[in-house]
Amino acid sequence: MASPPVISSVSPAAGSPGGGTLVTLTGNTFTQITVVRFGEMLASSFTVVSATRITAVAPPGSGTVQITVTGPGGTSNGVAYSYVSAPCPVLTSVSPGQGPLGGGNTVTLSGSGLTGVLAVAFGSTPAVPFTVVSATQITAVAPPGAAGPVQITVTGPGGTSNGVTYFYVGVPTLTGASPATGSASGGTTVALTGTNLLGATAVRFGSTPTSSFTVVSATQITAVAPPGSGTAQITVVTPGGTSNGISYTYVAAPVLTGLSPAEGPVTPGTTVTLFGSGLTTTSSVLFGTTPAPFTVVSDTWVTAIAPAGPAGPVNVTVTTPGGTSNSVVYTRVAAPGI
Repeated sequence: MASPPVISSVSPAAGSPGGGTLVTLTGNTFTQITVVRFGEMLASSFTVVSATRITAVAPPGSGTVQITVTGPGGTSNGVAYSYVSAPCPVLTSVSPGQGPLGGGNTVTLSGSGLTGVLAVAFGSTPAVPFTVVSATQITAVAPPGAAGPVQITVTGPGGTSNGVTYFYVGVPTLTGASPATGSASGGTTVALTGTNLLGATAVRFGSTPTSSFTVVSATQITAVAPPGSGTAQITVVTPGGTSNGISYTYVAAPVLTGLSPAEGPVTPGTTVTLFGSGLTTTSSVLFGTTPAPFTVVSDTWVTAIAPAGPAGPVNVTVTTPGGTSNSVVYTRVAAPGI
């Protein structure tokens, strides 16, 4: 024969005479409960959450009644529930309005009639602990939840409040950074791709936060790299937590030490060898403002085809992800007149 259910507690233990208060019953042997009564009245609705928990909506009533539940094993003991005339609490806002799936963050609820609040719920999940700060403010620790919106409500002797929306946000992830290298002096704009990036509050290169970033979408952020050295892990912080890291390498600016030959004709086609360091990732070679075809031979050696230009000296520079080099002088010599 099945054992009768047992109720050990009810929260809140009071509510509005008009009914509508959401109460949580704890106990045991709740799995097959078929009836929940407030005195002689049936609960407006109820949900068997587990073998030890039921949520029920109180019907209208007055005075103090005994809540009981009935299942295959019979009817439980009763626990006292009081109908109290009091204003129904009202919620106007929650701050912050989002947080991690694992909960644990403190939110502030604002509204009115909050003095006698006995329970705070995120959806159907109670928030424990919570603190009634004043008639207009409550702080509560968010419980764990599933990704997406949930309605926060508070319950007092006057009933259960309206809901305010709170979003559970997944932990952000990063899948790419482009470019993945940049100047040691900072300033490179990096496009970060990933998931759950909305609401980002910080982007860090190693331990250094960027001073400028833009959340483009839930899957993309652009950020301006701060100064740094070596390889740093880029991370993003959102209300959902801190992302994994993705590597970003700081590159020193290239240096030119010389070129050969140092002069040539005003016509194009002379092959010029540039010597220096940090040349492996060269992306352009300029003779003044004119780009030149080039070939990277090694980290210390680049060859370029001098473009046409007027007679006289011209500054030659190379550019890499680390920046633009110092300049070395190439002189164009006009052909002798006849």
